[in-house]
Amino acid sequence: MAVEQPLQVSPSGEQTRIHNIGYRTYDGPRLGRAYARRSLYSQSLRGAYGLGRSVKSKVLPMLLFVVMCVPAAIMVAVAVATKAKDLPVDYTRYAIIMQAVISLYVASQAPQSVSRDLRFKTVPLYFSRPIETADYVRAKYAALASAMFILTAAPLLVLYVGALLAKLDFADHTKGFAQGLVSVALLSLLFAGLGLVIASVTPRRGFGIAAVIAVLTISYGAVSTLQAIADAQSLGDGQGSAGAITWIGLFSPVTLIDGLQSAFLGAKSAFPGGVGPTNGEGVVYVLVTLGLIAAAYGLLMRRYRKVGL
Repeated sequence: MAVEQPLQVSPSGEQTRIHNIGYRTYDGPRLGRAYARRSLYSQSLRGAYGLGRSVKSKVLPMLLFVVMCVPAAIMVAVAVATKAKDLPVDYTRYAIIMQAVISLYVASQAPQSVSRDLRFKTVPLYFSRPIETADYVRAKYAALASAMFILTAAPLLVLYVGALLAKLDFADHTKGFAQGLVSVALLSLLFAGLGLVIASVTPRRGFGIAAVIAVLTISYGAVSTLQAIADAQSLGDGQGSAGAITWIGLFSPVTLIDGLQSAFLGAKSAFPGGVGPTNGEGVVYVLVTLGLIAAAYGLLMRRYRKVGL
């Protein structure tokens, strides 16, 4: 409460009144950087599905989530109704089949996560609190990767539950489900990192969306075309150009995950001719995948050190 001081007379003869506003220092608990980082992660994860935002912001992420899960539910319904002996698609193949939906999701949500902070210049406000560049980058990266993992793991869970309801082999499907989770976890980390790096370059959300879509779709289209040409050439001259198909697959995020899981997770390769990497080549796929994830994190750190100045 303000305390009013006695009236005082200034040299000019005017009366002045001095007020003691009574500001007090904060003596409550200080939650620190860890709490701020968790709060930013939670807020960013909720925002990736439009939670806590307008109805319009919820439409696209929720629609894409439904689109991801509906085919799995249909497959399960058919398997249960027809008493099939197996599911029509492997757990590790589902995300590759639905790559267009996944690319659209990361293209729409990566700019939403970071572009608005850049556009409205709120990043320095984050850093004015007990939060550092590494905290911001880790929270945003973890939030988008978690959102993508939810998007890609949910249909696998639907398939797994359906397999159990259809009384299919428990051990076989549990193993396949676990392999699928490992695959989509790597895919989520890779796609989230690439999407955030591209989106952080521009404060314009529209430009970010277009750039992410272009990188993911053009790279996959170019690699698939080159692989098809290499496969046709190997069939035509019989000189074994199949090895080139494997190395070309390193240059697209989608084919990178496809090659990795076909080498180590028991997946069937989607490369032309069904040619997948050997274990030795698969090690290169693992190193490139982990290298891209680490590079994305490093580029984000470098970008936000400059933004926070």
